[in-house]
Amino acid sequence: MKIQNALLLSLAVLASSAAAQTTIKINGYGGTDPAVVGDLINKFVKPALAKDKITVVYEPLQGDYNKSLTTLLAAGNAGDVFYLPAETLSGFVATGKVLPLNGVVNTSPYIKSLNTAFTQNGRVYGIAKDFNTLTLVYNKDLFDEAKVAYPDNNDTWTDLQTKLTTLKKNLGNEYYGICLQPNFDRFGAFAYATGWNQFDSKGKTNLADPRFAEAFNFYTGLAKNKVGITPSEVSEGWTGGCLKTGKVAVAIEGGWVVNFLRDNAPNLKFGTALMPKNNKTAKRGNFLYTVGWAINSGTKNKSAATKVLNILTSPAVQQYVLEQGLAIPSRIALGENAYFKKTDAGAVNSRLVFQGASDGNVKAFNFGPQGPDWSKPINDALAAVLSGQKSSADALKKAQQDMNTFQNR
Repeated sequence: MKIQNALLLSLAVLASSAAAQTTIKINGYGGTDPAVVGDLINKFVKPALAKDKITVVYEPLQGDYNKSLTTLLAAGNAGDVFYLPAETLSGFVATGKVLPLNGVVNTSPYIKSLNTAFTQNGRVYGIAKDFNTLTLVYNKDLFDEAKVAYPDNNDTWTDLQTKLTTLKKNLGNEYYGICLQPNFDRFGAFAYATGWNQFDSKGKTNLADPRFAEAFNFYTGLAKNKVGITPSEVSEGWTGGCLKTGKVAVAIEGGWVVNFLRDNAPNLKFGTALMPKNNKTAKRGNFLYTVGWAINSGTKNKSAATKVLNILTSPAVQQYVLEQGLAIPSRIALGENAYFKKTDAGAVNSRLVFQGASDGNVKAFNFGPQGPDWSKPINDALAAVLSGQKSSADALKKAQQDMNTFQNR
């Protein structure tokens, strides 16, 4: 009898031990992210959770992340914690599969605009793991050769236009002032500087708004006399590639351009300035390109998932991310970090990208509930005017018609 009791006791202990083990599954991007997140888990998450008997595994979703996550959420197989891209926030929130974090996570340590990017109807659905904003990245040698002052953090739209026009005039036909992506993902920052809103109270987009037209005319007007060109005109696919050629003075890009230039144009001396201010509002506009950490509302391990999320957004992890040059962290306190006081080109770029999140009219890069096709009428209009195929007035009129058709589907 004693032996039988001892055996039952041992089995009970084993069963209890097994039940105490909790596994938290994280879904995120493929590519280089598995290595980065895996390193964070090994260095920070596992040690912090060792006593809690919580195991964390990272399961990247290859290919179309949004599509894959949508499928997994619908099937009830998504991770307990997952990446939540700001640009597709609305669609995921509508599924009811994302846990509101109000009262679950303290959002006060994080940059306000980033919290706003993950907020809908007063509820916060994600904590930004990192972010990027847009800056003016410029070729110092071209400005020096043209004897034109570098772009400055206090420049207005007119100041920038004057500098670019003078540079083009002084350097001649083989050189250009700025590379202009014919897409909302760069132009939109100028529209926000005017105070234009992407959606009205009914969710509709007004491209006939004079503030939108002001930005559209300025942006496309930079192409006058070939001061500004599109990437394809120098056989490139994006404005960072334009800089690489050594023929273009300015690109509108975020922190991701730094490593690209180091690898592809190591001799190019570049500087960074904040986006220029609109002449009327005296404010600059900007995008927040960000991905947050979110919790699956259907998780059976809410407490453990919350612990994991808090560790992944902790000061220690964000310090590590910053020092590794991986991205710009989202905690307000890191604005005083020693890294941002360095004077090398990469650190200056990072500091201004960080500053850009809290300066002017800053909004999350997103397309609204109908998805990426929302931007197509704007992109088509920009391409038509920058290529000289349409006047600004005709392009905007057509864009509004197409936008109405799209939003009335």
